[in-house]
Amino acid sequence: MVSHLLYYQLALLAIIWLFVMLPLPESKPSLPAPPVPVKPKRKRSPEPKAFEGLTHKPHCVLCEQETGETHPPPPVRPDPMPRTHRRPRTVETSMHFCPHNNCDYRGWLGLNNLRANGHPNGGPWRQCQCTACEGYFPEHHGTMFHGKQVAVELIARVLACLAEGLGIRATARVFEVAPHTVLHWLVEAAEQLQAFSSYFLCEVHVQQVQLDELYAVLSAVKAGEMREEEAIRRLSRSPHWVWTAIDPESKLLLVLAVGPRTLAMAQTVVHHVKHVLALGCVPLFLTDGFKEYRTALLAHFGHWVQPARRQAQGPTPQPRWMPLPQVLYAQVVKTVRRRRLVRVQHRVVFGTLEAVQQVLAACGWQINTAFVERINLSLRQHVAAVGRRVMTLCKHEAGLRQQLALYHVYHNFCLPHASVRQPLSQPEPTNGSGSAKQWRPCTPAMAAGLTDHVWTLREVLLFRVPPWPQPAQG
Repeated sequence: MVSHLLYYQLALLAIIWLFVMLPLPESKPSLPAPPVPVKPKRKRSPEPKAFEGLTHKPHCVLCEQETGETHPPPPVRPDPMPRTHRRPRTVETSMHFCPHNNCDYRGWLGLNNLRANGHPNGGPWRQCQCTACEGYFPEHHGTMFHGKQVAVELIARVLACLAEGLGIRATARVFEVAPHTVLHWLVEAAEQLQAFSSYFLCEVHVQQVQLDELYAVLSAVKAGEMREEEAIRRLSRSPHWVWTAIDPESKLLLVLAVGPRTLAMAQTVVHHVKHVLALGCVPLFLTDGFKEYRTALLAHFGHWVQPARRQAQGPTPQPRWMPLPQVLYAQVVKTVRRRRLVRVQHRVVFGTLEAVQQVLAACGWQINTAFVERINLSLRQHVAAVGRRVMTLCKHEAGLRQQLALYHVYHNFCLPHASVRQPLSQPEPTNGSGSAKQWRPCTPAMAAGLTDHVWTLREVLLFRVPPWPQPAQG
């Protein structure tokens, strides 16, 4: 008996034979598709677009805090004490003030109310007397030397070594003191140095400000028992940034801060720069290509502008937050490939290129950030914690801020700069057979008009910062 599978196979072969043998209908040739017209590429204008403004004012935490705080006004300045017919005073007391709370002359400098007595018990410090309240106080009251038996010269030299870039342990070995003692002196001096900078760095008139960020490394090591994952995270090195702002003409270091490379930190730095500048001073700002600078500058140097109507009907345009008309801001955008600089572009963000070049032409310069980058090199040489491939890294941000506070004062007030030195009217002879002295040493604070002499660290540490601003001496 023949299987049904055989019939199925024969039927399949017959169908295939019919499909092959039957003639296929000839297909008509398809017409070619019409050519698609090629649209020319849209040429972009090389001119930068004008900034149209923001609908909301950029947020700044420090500005909001200052808006909510109310500082009490300083007390009324009393009249200077009349001069007596006694022998003229030979000890300078104009930089001291009475610290007693019940005295009307408390906190005021140069009112002829202080008298210097001798050295009590043969000690190294003089005793001062206020003739208004008949109170006594030592001349080092309110400074880091109060209550210490260590020589002032030793502490000043230790801090000078730290300011010149020597590490804490290396300084301790040089002066044969404990490293914890050196660190303790640095912590005490940092608080006084910050107050010193805040007191003198105010009402500054500048034409240019250059801002930049410097990469730093901190060793985040903390003792104590913790989990393995937490220990790995804390023992790893965490990156931080040192933010700098400098006046390129006087080399005055306006701001020195530590923080991440974020918009909030850029707002903080620009906020401090604005408080250092005099009222109404709007300089030319030069930075790198970090985009957050534009928002930070716009938040502190902007105002509301009502745009004009473009059509007769329709809603009124919303007000726009725009930069002030006198604000000039340019960026230097650098392209680096394989650790080599391949391209430098100049970008004017606020203002016009002609206005920026007009400000720089007074000094014979072009758009650049070379001066603030030179300060970054000095920072790595003078601050041991931010050097490259060193073993003097700080454990936390507070330690780095203390070293930066020391360098901030040392750079502005104690370290003469050859680029801002002033020629003498008459050469001064020197000891021996050397050539005559032709230049007067000058610090950035002297070039900016903040002080009239080169300070020493001993003078800075002995300066008692008044509790409120002092009026200009007429």
